[in-house]
Amino acid sequence: MTALYTVPQLRKLERLGASLARQPLMQLAGQAAADWVRSHVPTGNRVLCVAGPGNNGGDALVVARLLKAAGYPIDAVLFGEAARLPADAAGALRDWLAAGGTVVDAIPPGQGWRLVVDGLFGIGLDRELDAHWQGIVAQINAIDAPKLALDVPSGLHAETGAVLGAAVEARWTVSFIALKTGLLTADGPDHAGEVIAAPLGFDATTVLPPAGHALHGVDVAPLLAPRRRNSHKGRYGSIGVVGGSAGMVGAVLLAGRAALKLGAGRVTMGLLDPDAPRVDHVQPELMLRHAEDVLHLDHVTTLVVGPGLGKSADALHAVEQALARPLPLVLDADALNLVAARPELATALAAREADTVLTPHPAEAARLLGCGTADIQRDRVQATRQLAELFRCHVVLKGCGSICVSRDGALRVNTSGNPGLASAGQGDVLSGMVGALLAQGLAGFDALQLAVYLHGAAADKLVQDGVGPVGMTASEVIDAARDVLRRLSRG
Repeated sequence: MTALYTVPQLRKLERLGASLARQPLMQLAGQAAADWVRSHVPTGNRVLCVAGPGNNGGDALVVARLLKAAGYPIDAVLFGEAARLPADAAGALRDWLAAGGTVVDAIPPGQGWRLVVDGLFGIGLDRELDAHWQGIVAQINAIDAPKLALDVPSGLHAETGAVLGAAVEARWTVSFIALKTGLLTADGPDHAGEVIAAPLGFDATTVLPPAGHALHGVDVAPLLAPRRRNSHKGRYGSIGVVGGSAGMVGAVLLAGRAALKLGAGRVTMGLLDPDAPRVDHVQPELMLRHAEDVLHLDHVTTLVVGPGLGKSADALHAVEQALARPLPLVLDADALNLVAARPELATALAAREADTVLTPHPAEAARLLGCGTADIQRDRVQATRQLAELFRCHVVLKGCGSICVSRDGALRVNTSGNPGLASAGQGDVLSGMVGALLAQGLAGFDALQLAVYLHGAAADKLVQDGVGPVGMTASEVIDAARDVLRRLSRG
C-alpha cells in the first residue's frame, strides 16, 4: 500500500534518509524533479524556476542548475534574502551561480515559458500566507504555462490539504520521500494535479511506520473472496435497511438497490412512511415492510439505518432499536444527526461491541463533534480520528479524498472518485454498499475501505464511459459499482 506520512515524520525521515541515501537529499530531490522534466518537456523549451526562502527554494535551484546543464534556457527567481537562506539552500544557490546562472527578485515579464517549477514553499508551511505571498502565488498561477510543484504546491498544507490563503495550481507535483495526506484530500487534488512519488534513494517504510495509506484498487482487491459454486442466499447475508420517512422513500430504495447489486443475499426495506409502496417496481427483488417489523426480524444479519430517516419520534425509536441489536450496523444521514442531538444515543453507540460504521459528510461530522463544518474541513484527518475514537466506530468522512479511520486508528485516504459524486442520493448508495459487504462477512473496516473505493471507482468508470461528471446520478453509480466489483474480483 502507498504510505502516507505526517510532517514531523517526514522531518525525521529527512534526517535519517540523508545517511541511507548516501547523497544530500536536496541534490536527490532536484535530480528527481529534473529527470521528470527532461522526460516530459523537450530540451530547448524555456523554464521558469521559482525559489522561496527555505529549502524548497534550494530544491528549485538544484532543478534550475541541472536543467541548464541539459540545455534548457532557465529563468530563476529567488524570493528571499540570500544571506538568510538555510545552509543547504545557500549551497544550492552558490552552485547555481557558479554554473553561470543568475537570479532576480521578481517574476519577469512573460518569456514564453513552457513550464514553471514551483519551489516557493514546502511541507513546513503551517500558517496562512500574508498578502505579499498571496500576491506572488497569484502571479505564478497567472502564468500561461503548466506548473510543476516540488514536494507540495506552495500554499497547500501538507497534512490537511487546506489552502493557506492561496496556493499554486499545479498540473504535476513531485512528492519527495513519500506521499503527504494533504495531496490527496480536501483542496489537495485540485492543486497538486498528478502526483509523482520520488523516494530519494530509500524506502521510507523500512525506516519509519507510516501514519496511514492511500487507498487504491490493488489494495482492496485482495479483500474479495471467490464465491463457492455450492452457494445459497443465506451465505451472503440478510440486510435490513431502515429509513424512508414521508417524502424520502427514494433514499432508502437507493440504499437497498445498492446493497442488492453489491451481492447481499437478501435485502428487506424498513419504511417509516405508512403510505409508502409495498413493492419496488424497478427492483422487485427487494422486500418492503414497515420499519418496526424489519428491526425485529430474526433473519437479519446486518442493519443499515439512516437513508431518508428523518428526525421524528419513530426515527428516534428506530435508531434506539438498531443500537441495541448485536449486529453489524451502518449509520448514515439522519441517524447520525439524531446521535449528535441525543447524548443517550451517543453513549449507546460508543458501548457497542459489534462492528459499527459511520458515514458522515462534513456537516454531519461537525454536529457529532459539536463544531463548525469549516473546522472539520480544516483538518479532515484529525476530525475523522476524533469520531472513530469518540464513538469506537469505523468512520468515513466523505468528500474529496474521503478519509477512512478504523476504530483502532488505522488510516486510509481514498484515491478514487470525481465531482460526479456531488449529487443527491450518493451517500445512500454508499451506505447500502457498506452494508452489503458487511453482510457478506467482511470485517467492518475492510467493508468500509472496499465500499468507499468502489463507490469512487464506479463514478470514474462512468466518466470514462461518457457519463458525467455533470448530471451523474446515484442510480447510475449502482450498476457501475457492480461492474467494478466484478473486475476487481477477477483480479
